Amino acid sequence: MGKVISVANQKGGVGKTTTAINLAASLAAIEHTTLLIDIDPQSNSTSGTGFEYKAIEYSVYQVMVEGYNAGKAVKKTELPYLDVIPSHINLVGAEIEMVDRPHREKILRNAITDIRDEYDFIIIDCPPSLGLLTINALTASDSVLIPVQCEYFALEGLGQLLNTIKIVRQHLNTDLDIEGVVLTMYDTRTRLSNQVAEEVKRYFDNRVFETVISRNIRLAEAPSFGKPALLYDSVSIGSKNYLALAKEIVRRNKKRFKHSSVFAEKNKQASN
Repeated sequence: MGKVISVANQKGGVGKTTTAINLAASLAAIEHTTLLIDIDPQSNSTSGTGFEYKAIEYSVYQVMVEGYNAGKAVKKTELPYLDVIPSHINLVGAEIEMVDRPHREKILRNAITDIRDEYDFIIIDCPPSLGLLTINALTASDSVLIPVQCEYFALEGLGQLLNTIKIVRQHLNTDLDIEGVVLTMYDTRTRLSNQVAEEVKRYFDNRVFETVISRNIRLAEAPSFGKPALLYDSVSIGSKNYLALAKEIVRRNKKRFKHSSVFAEKNKQASN
């Protein structure tokens, strides 16, 4: 069964969607079957992987609100091992439409049950809020990956996110864990980045990934071309950083897939 990881932080501008897109693409690049689910009404993960929401017939909106089979909304991408369930602007009103539904917090988890076995990893790009859509993602996930930008007030609001994770763990998903914290927008030239990195590591200890995502213009440019950084510029610092992050996540999860010979072989290849 594939591991489901939500990429979440209610604070905007921390590299959440950039991380979701490029982590998913990097996992696919090292030949792990990966599904990227965009549940952010802004649809940036959708456009960032080459899809125009206006041209999409079936999206995560149809899956969560209208009860369509999740498999019907899956789209193939340029990367052989990467699929996407796109978002749509209609998702803006989804929380209101779902509010009276029974087990409303478990809609996404129930929807992806039938397709989890088809993937090694499922990455969910959450909205920059802690509303019902994000609660659905956390309830459906095995873990949460938290991007934290290396800028002033980096830890601002994280207490609220951690509290939400705690509540979800207590009432909806007892197995929910923190996958880790990834430092983004790191600038080696500034003292501030180093100070923030030290503060985050002091706060989260060994939950902070060794891999750090550096500030990189290619990461910023790639979405405008509808491509992950790996397809836009495979030798850029940003591409290399996210590839390293993907390999680190694979190493951390090798015990989960220890009974899968296919995963073991991929893990061996990723380590080389």
